[in-house]
Amino acid sequence: MRAKSGALMAVLALATMMGCAGGQKAPAVQPVWVAPRIDLKQHEMIGIVEFSSTSKGQLGPLATRRFTESARRDQGVVRIVDVRPGAEVARSGAQARWTPEMYKALGRENNVQTLLVGQLKVSSVRPNIQVSTLFNAGHVSAQVDATLEVQMIEAATGASLWNGSGSATRTLGNVGVFGGREFAFDAADPERAYGDLVDALVEQVTRDFHATWERR
Repeated sequence: MRAKSGALMAVLALATMMGCAGGQKAPAVQPVWVAPRIDLKQHEMIGIVEFSSTSKGQLGPLATRRFTESARRDQGVVRIVDVRPGAEVARSGAQARWTPEMYKALGRENNVQTLLVGQLKVSSVRPNIQVSTLFNAGHVSAQVDATLEVQMIEAATGASLWNGSGSATRTLGNVGVFGGREFAFDAADPERAYGDLVDALVEQVTRDFHATWERR
């Protein structure tokens, strides 16, 4: 009798322990804010050179403006100024062939600690309609492939601190065709005409400047 009673007590104790364990809730998963990988405040003052473009039109200026807006989004107040190559840089060579000495000169001319330089490359333009070679110019829509490459340069040394790139394909309107070969992106409202393409490129390039949320 005592043996049966002892076995029953053991079974009840085990059941109680299992019931308690089963009643415990798993820790709640909480979203956690993760700071940007690159803190731009550590690189102030920052000078940004208007991005060059392999195509005519307003793609370069629009990409520069949108990049600055996006880079600042999760950074708070960051001091970024527009800079232009001056006489000292011009004496160093053409802007298409940036060198460390040119970066140093640009930093001295504008009293900035860090430089941002970039290039927007249009690698392929596929018109959606045929343009007769009898006409010197026409306005069509076209599918384009574009890449944006940006570098962050330490002005004091001319050394590259960071670089990012992004690629996108979009169909754009207001594409000017000259002589059936040369294309230019021009529009009375550039943001409406090709803002989506620029935004897609900029969002990829500026990832390291953005905060993220992780579930932990």
